[in-house]
Amino acid sequence: MNDLYASFFSDIKYRIRAAQYKALRAANTELVMMYWDIGRAIAERQTRDGWGASVVEILAKDIQQEFPGIKGFSARNIWYMVKLYSHYADLSKLQPLVAEISWSHNLLILEQCGDDLEREYYLKATVKFGWSKRILQDNIRTKSYQKFLMNQTNFAETLDEAQQKHSVFTVKDEYTFDFLELEGDYSERELERSLVGKIQRFLAEMGGYFTFVGEQFRVEIEGEEFFIDLLLYHRALRSLVAIELKTGTFKPEYAGKMQFYLSVLNDRVKLPDENTSIGIIICREKNRTLVEYTLRNVHEPIGVATYLTTSELPEHLRGFLPSAEEIAEKLTIFGDEA
Repeated sequence: MNDLYASFFSDIKYRIRAAQYKALRAANTELVMMYWDIGRAIAERQTRDGWGASVVEILAKDIQQEFPGIKGFSARNIWYMVKLYSHYADLSKLQPLVAEISWSHNLLILEQCGDDLEREYYLKATVKFGWSKRILQDNIRTKSYQKFLMNQTNFAETLDEAQQKHSVFTVKDEYTFDFLELEGDYSERELERSLVGKIQRFLAEMGGYFTFVGEQFRVEIEGEEFFIDLLLYHRALRSLVAIELKTGTFKPEYAGKMQFYLSVLNDRVKLPDENTSIGIIICREKNRTLVEYTLRNVHEPIGVATYLTTSELPEHLRGFLPSAEEIAEKLTIFGDEA
């Protein structure tokens, strides 16, 4: 009876929580769409009937009088409604995404992103990964959009088409580990332990769908032991992800060692229904041309990234941002997998 009831109660809890989540999402969508409609109504009246800015102040006062204590209808917030509608009115591709995230998320993206391609990235990422407001703010602050655009991998040559679509966000060009308390010189082992000690922040910075498998993951070949710094699992890719940490500059031989690890993982660790394992080499610095030549003839899927302990994107890297057409193509792939 006890075991049966525990299972029964677990099912009921799941059903209640699923319904609560669905109701919250529906309520959020309705709220954002109401704000959208109000913004549209004001914008249309201003264009058609020549109404001035004073209508917003009047409307805010009248709403408060009609609905005492109601929140969300300050003059400032009503202006945001007009701004949201005016900005996205002609962007039919982005309008459905606006309704899928909260009002506070929308305001962050609208106010803090420099152009519509950047807004598209953060809208899609927030929907896909369910980012909280804090995580979205952290990603904007640490320039994850730019780091996504500049990533260096050989995935196009080593993964099948289905895996490529899911791997779009697997590797950033640069990770921000500003949550670590490391100063001066430190070893790779100290870096690894610090990341594991802040595992939730580390996985959030790595991106969506990563789970932690282990540190110093041991593999044995003919009695000889080898240890992978960190082993993660990517749920969408259904792939093991080996992480090698380097506190210095990238060297081509790191790719050879990673190929070895991936071969062993594929042969001896991954389950039959899992996909090809992936490697990410994270270094303090890298020469981008050297990385390109190194990955050109590597047959296992590997990405090479750097890490920072501050959130600023270095000025010299901004020249590597792709063209608007190339950005749009990347975001199209993002949309396909969302």
